[in-house]
Amino acid sequence: MGESMAGLKRTHYCNQVKENLIGSEVVVMGWVQKRRNLGSLIFIDLRDRSGLLQVVFDENDVDGEGFKKAETLRSEFVIAVRGAVRQRESVNPNMETGYVEVLAKELRILSEAETPPFAIEENSAVKEDLRLKYRYLDLRRPDLQRNIMLRHRVTQSVRRFLDGEGFLEIETPMLAKSTPEGARDYLVPSRVHQGSFYALPQSPQTFKQLLMVSGFDRYFQIVRCFRDEDLRADRQPEFTQIDMELSFVQVNDVIDVNERLLQRVFKEAINIDIPLPIPRLTYQEAMDRFGSDKPDIRFGLELVNISDIAKDSGFKVFTDAIENGGSVRGINAKGCGNFPRKQIDSLVEVGKTYGAKGIAWIAVNEDGTLKSSFTKFLSEETVQAILKAMDAENGDLLLFCADKNSVVYDVLGNLRLEVAKRLGLTKKDEYSFVWVTEFPLLEWDEEEQRFVAKHHPFTSPMDEDIELLDTDPGKVRAKAYDICLNGVEIGGGSIRIYQRDIQEKMFAALGFSKEAAYENFGFLMNAFKYGVPPHGGLAYGLDRMVMLMAQEDSIRDVIAFPKVKDASCPMTEAPGTVTEKQLEELGLKIDIKK
Repeated sequence: MGESMAGLKRTHYCNQVKENLIGSEVVVMGWVQKRRNLGSLIFIDLRDRSGLLQVVFDENDVDGEGFKKAETLRSEFVIAVRGAVRQRESVNPNMETGYVEVLAKELRILSEAETPPFAIEENSAVKEDLRLKYRYLDLRRPDLQRNIMLRHRVTQSVRRFLDGEGFLEIETPMLAKSTPEGARDYLVPSRVHQGSFYALPQSPQTFKQLLMVSGFDRYFQIVRCFRDEDLRADRQPEFTQIDMELSFVQVNDVIDVNERLLQRVFKEAINIDIPLPIPRLTYQEAMDRFGSDKPDIRFGLELVNISDIAKDSGFKVFTDAIENGGSVRGINAKGCGNFPRKQIDSLVEVGKTYGAKGIAWIAVNEDGTLKSSFTKFLSEETVQAILKAMDAENGDLLLFCADKNSVVYDVLGNLRLEVAKRLGLTKKDEYSFVWVTEFPLLEWDEEEQRFVAKHHPFTSPMDEDIELLDTDPGKVRAKAYDICLNGVEIGGGSIRIYQRDIQEKMFAALGFSKEAAYENFGFLMNAFKYGVPPHGGLAYGLDRMVMLMAQEDSIRDVIAFPKVKDASCPMTEAPGTVTEKQLEELGLKIDIKK
């Protein structure tokens, strides 16, 4: 049975007990990290969310009952201790409180604990499924607690900054209407309107635009969003956005306020200085140079287009790709020419996993001689032209892909990341931001045989491209912008369509009839009849941002209670079944496909 803490009040967190308190009496509370029994002395490492503190039980200073209780302490017991702060005889410089200790005068065991299924320690090697089953124990780990506290600091910094910029925090509905664009919705059946369903919001997009119509001018919200999609390390079925919308703005206005926001938050939360302005790349430039619309610019290894040389090379792999509308591009892995053949072959296999039929390569030896998979098919003149175009030097490794552009970008974009990883060029404590702008407004969906929105159907086309909506939709560029950090998209936004006729053109380009467009988005289109300010916005993935700030590899390590890859919760065992009565109330029957 646990003892009462009546009459005791915590005076300090563990890491607040420092040299300035020597000689003072304190009351500290927390969990037993470990116990060392030296006979007449018992040492306890006490842990709370702030850190560790050594507590000493001396049989000459604590009453007999208190010393007997101290002998029973085990890991994860919850205790309260009253005692005097004194200088430690053996200093521990690795502890924040390593110069002092508390000599216990009174001990109360508030709660006993069974032996936990894994040790509560930093950087645990325990399998994630076990950690997540006992997430309440996992969250006691100091590294995870730091991550969650970092998340708090980030959100508070965001709120302070946006409040100072005139933004209003306004909540939008969690129960909304399902729309056909975007990822799959999580549906919520209505009891009152049987046969009808709400959808949990994928984002507050239409509502925040309606707030601009309402005249609120600057809105933000730190909001939960939901998408029923396949999961990855940086995805969850429910996630958190830092969402904002502004009226009477253009692209540069939105970028300006967000650059200053990022600068403030990174300084306040992790003491990192972000130099402004943040570099910008157009979408096409990002693809041409880095093979990705979320480029990692911490290192070079940029793509080089050698199609002009390759088209007359006589090498069928190259010439066929170009004749079919594709390209031949390469990257120069500086200093990797000495890679053994086994390692080069492994890079070729990496390329194949991203759709390459093969990877052509040239290794330039230190003496200038070449090893290659394909130069025997080329003239010496062509080889030298390629080496010059690739800025090849002795000791370099050149990797090439020939295919349609989408494959070439994907293959080489991922190959440069793999090479950088092997060379140790991706340091987690380096923060390199880049804006990517002028995205395609639409992209062709082979499965549905129609254009779909690259971002969402409310993104404004660039003024000079509006007419192309009727004639060549695939060439229309958007007033869209993503902010990327170390090769991860952490936020994205756009200037929105605010003219009803252009919004109708956009729906038509997406294959909606006028009737279907109004059936799904009539509430927005009707609002556009009553005076709409030019507006735009941006939303950050809070989880991804904090993951990078905390230098973690998964957003699950910065979310208190995350889901696993199949969108389930090992701890609560959600999702679960419901009773027949509950289904009956909703007018539902379950027909599970085998």
